[in-house]
Formats: sequence, C-alpha cells, structure tokens
Amino acid sequence: MLRLASASLAGTAIEFYDFFVYGTAAALVLGPLFFPSFSPLAGTLAAFGTFGVGFLARPLGSAVFGHIGDRHGRRPVLLGSLLLTGLATVAVGCVPTYASIGTAAPVLLLLLRFLQGLGLGGEWGGAVLLTAEHAPEARRGLWSSFPQIGPAVGFLLANGMILVLSASLSEAQFTAWGWRMPFWAAGLLALAGLWLRRSVEETPQFRALAETGRRAEAPLGEVVRGHWRLLLLTGGALAVGYAVFYAVTTWSLAYATEHLGVSRTVMLACVMAAVALKGLVTPLAAVAGDRFGRRPLCLVGCTVCALWMFPLVALLRTADPLLMTLGLLGALLGMVTMFAVVGAYLPELYSPRIRCTGAAVGYNLGGVLGGALTPIVATALADGSGPPWGVAVYLSGIALVSLGCFALLPETNPVLVRKRASAGTETGAAEAAAPA
Repeated sequence: MLRLASASLAGTAIEFYDFFVYGTAAALVLGPLFFPSFSPLAGTLAAFGTFGVGFLARPLGSAVFGHIGDRHGRRPVLLGSLLLTGLATVAVGCVPTYASIGTAAPVLLLLLRFLQGLGLGGEWGGAVLLTAEHAPEARRGLWSSFPQIGPAVGFLLANGMILVLSASLSEAQFTAWGWRMPFWAAGLLALAGLWLRRSVEETPQFRALAETGRRAEAPLGEVVRGHWRLLLLTGGALAVGYAVFYAVTTWSLAYATEHLGVSRTVMLACVMAAVALKGLVTPLAAVAGDRFGRRPLCLVGCTVCALWMFPLVALLRTADPLLMTLGLLGALLGMVTMFAVVGAYLPELYSPRIRCTGAAVGYNLGGVLGGALTPIVATALADGSGPPWGVAVYLSGIALVSLGCFALLPETNPVLVRKRASAGTETGAAEAAAPA
C-alpha cells in the first residue's frame, strides 16, 4: 500500500505542479505578456480567463479518461493523463509572447491550457482509485488521502521554483525568460512520474470486473442516466473546496501584489507556508474520516469555510505577512477538512463498473463550479480602494451551497454503515452499505 500510495501521490503532485505553475504565472506575468493592449486589471482578468479554460476541460478529460478507466483499467489512465499534461505544460513555456506573434500567442496559450485541463481531469480518478480499490476498508480514507496531498506538493514545487527565480532574477530577466523555466521543468517531472508508475498493478476490483465480463459498455451514459442527481450533488458539494483553494493560492497573490503593494516574494512565501501546513494536516483529517465518517468531516469543513471568509479578507487587508498567513491557513484548513476524505468518499458513492467515470466527473464538475470563475469574479469584486468584502460574500455563499449538497449525501464509510445496520439505528442502513 505504501508503494502504491507513494506512486499515486507522486503522479498527482507532478500533474498539479503543471496546473498550478500556470495559475501562478497568470497572477504574476501572463497578463502583460499576452494581453498587452489591456489595462492592468483587464490583462489580469484575461489571464485568469485562460486559467479558467483548464477547469472547463477537466470534466471532459474525466469523461474521456473515465471511459478508459472503466473499460480498459485504471492503470492506462495514470500513464496517459500524466503524459498529456506534461507535454502541454512544456509547450506553454515555449509559446512566443504577443509582441512576437500577435493574437496567435493567447490563442496558443488557450489551447495548451485546455490540454492541461484535459489531462488533469483524467489524473484524479485513476490516482484515487489506485489507492481506494487496493486499500483495506478500515484505512481506506487514510490511503486515499495520499493523492489529496499531491496538490499541496505540486503547488509547493511550482511556487518554490517561481519564488527562487523571482528572488534571484531581476524583474526584466524574470519577465523576459525566467517565468518559462518552471514550465520547461515539467518535462523532467513527467518523465520521473512515468518511471514511478511503470510497474503499478491493476486494481483487484477492476480485474474482477474484467474476468466476469461486468464492465460498463458506456460508463458516462450510465452515470448520467442513472446517477445524475448524485453527480450534481457531488459537483456542488466540492465547489467550495476549489473556490477557497484558488482564492487563497491565485487571487490573493494577485490582489496583494497589485492592490496592497506586497512584494511578490513575500506573498509567495505566505501562500506556500499555508499550503505546506494544509498538506501536513491532510492525512490527519483522513484518519478522522475513517473513525467518524466522511460526511461529518465534510459538513464541518464547509461550515468553517463559510465562517472564515470575512476574517480571511480582514487579515489579508493588513498586508502583514504573519496575519496574512494566518488568514490563508484558516481558509485552507476548512477546505482540507473535507477534501482529505473525498478520495474515499466519491469512489464509495459509485459501484465499481462506473466508479472511475462517476467519481472523476463529479470531482471535476466541482472544479468548474468553484474554481474556474473564482479568480475572475474575485478580481472583479476586489477592484477598488476598500476591503474586498464582496469576495468574502461570494466565497461564503458557495460554502453554504456546498454545505446543503453534503447534507443531502449519504454516509459511505463501510465500517460505520455496518455498525449502524447491526445496531438497528437507521432504517434501511443495510441497503446503504451498497454504493449510493
């Protein structure tokens, strides 16, 4: 399990490195380089617009790779998605700026960002099922949290590299070529990830499906026809996690550097410190999910996010590094309380024959609802001299919607469901042991 979980973590870290390095570059340099005729605000909005395209591509990627995962196995998904995302990211670092090729530059940027999202949309389902379908029931939450640590590791890798370059290069050097280096490094990371995953075994549940001939012929159609309500609920439930994460890691970076005069290096360090602590807390929250259930952790996380958004804005507005870090950390702790357990929660909601498609599409639908528009909306709401309370209202509203969606989802922890069934505390609890 440790070897499988480590391979899963490494792959998601590399793929999210590719995804996050674009988000940081969009916040710092892509606006002036690829949209120079726009005002500073409009340029940032346009850069975040190309950032959002990656989220729109993710459900499509999850549908394509989910079909492969449910028909041909989880292992091909792990290799194909990693290769696609790595190649697209390297290519972003090679795109000439608007000054060199005109409007073709942002068009190429848009296309490559779409391919990035396509690959990442397939990655999560394969990586999570690799651990969830191998793990023992009593520790499924813990082992399935390893892929959920990957985004924190990928973010630290991406921003650590940009932080080093930002601190060691002049502004002119960083703008001219320094920002490209993290994209080029993605090629080496992708090769390392492919090497780590080369010997990963197929999951026992898929092997059983293949041997009995019970694989779904059209997984996406089966999910949409028979589980559309579940799909919408999971997408709405996960929206707040994406909204909070990208508000912290992308919008706050742009806001603090442009509106508060905080240096790029200081703000990157604040965000990275908060994300590092979030990564450390992830397995602890997952263990709590194994003990107390997936749903209670998700409800607590949504509540924390709903209550913390106004303190987040107030602390960010101080421009004090320690206070800003505290504000960012509080938001991420609320987010990770729920996202630490979704690696086990979402697969448990679906039967094995459609699990790769259902879990991945639901997860990435949450990305569209919560992550695609958040940097754009938050940037527009924060345009002014006063505190951006509109951003806090927007994020708290998403948190309340997600809270309602989680309230409508069932508990899936198989150990707890069986205990409740045997104790006779829930009507129909025996049926709840099956996928929702």
